[in-house]
Amino acid sequence: MKFKKTISIFFLMVLGLFSYAQALEVITYNIRLDVAVDGENAWPLRKEFLTSQIQFYEPDIFGIQEARPNQVIDISTRLSQYNQVGIGREGKGIGESSNIFYKKDRFLLKESNTFWLSETPDIISIGWDAAYNRVCTYALLKDKKTRKHLWVFNTHLDHKGEVAKTKGIELILSKIAELNTQNYPVIFMGDFNSEPTSERIIALKKKMNDTRDISKEKPFGSSGTFNGFIHNEPVLLLIDYIFVSKNNKLKVDKFAVLSDSKDLKYPSDHLPVYVKLSYQ
Repeated sequence: MKFKKTISIFFLMVLGLFSYAQALEVITYNIRLDVAVDGENAWPLRKEFLTSQIQFYEPDIFGIQEARPNQVIDISTRLSQYNQVGIGREGKGIGESSNIFYKKDRFLLKESNTFWLSETPDIISIGWDAAYNRVCTYALLKDKKTRKHLWVFNTHLDHKGEVAKTKGIELILSKIAELNTQNYPVIFMGDFNSEPTSERIIALKKKMNDTRDISKEKPFGSSGTFNGFIHNEPVLLLIDYIFVSKNNKLKVDKFAVLSDSKDLKYPSDHLPVYVKLSYQ
């Protein structure tokens, strides 16, 4: 009887470790660019709390948007357990970027690139009616724990150009189809500057799953993601998303919009979106 009990405990421990290895925690975070006009909300005054926030949640993967080169350096320095990929929208080391960070002890980088959301995606360019150059960074990661492969795409769509937003999503979906010949699971995240009722998001939901919609547990936190650094009002504008492929290779266990603050100040003008995923 004692032997059977020992075997049962061992089995439960192994099962628990296996389940832990299967878990995959992901965050998307528009960190707000570093501009002096932000005054008390400027990057030098909030970078310590923002990086501490990420450190606390310990995502396996996180994507940032609106990051200037010095901000990427700050985050990389403070969170040295991560490697990252991505280049600026004006070229390497210039302009805002949409970097993908991943835990170096868990993932191997197999492939990565950045392309522009335009009619000429392979060169530095502005697309359609966009106000600025926009990019998408992607990475193919191999999970050392599960030996599974995973595509991650991270972007920041234009804040003005309606055509550019729609065409940008279409271009990214086309790139996913082009690259994902092995039908690996895909994560597509970022600041889409589009509300859920927009035609482009409705169309995207037909191609990929919105993690908020399919979370096993009830979504936690704010209904919106853009706070505008206003701490005393409800956050209602939802423009940041994490989507996963419809090939049923990733399930969503938890979804949350994180509203951590310090001294009545948010670490960014966007709230980060968090999901806990697991491989099917």
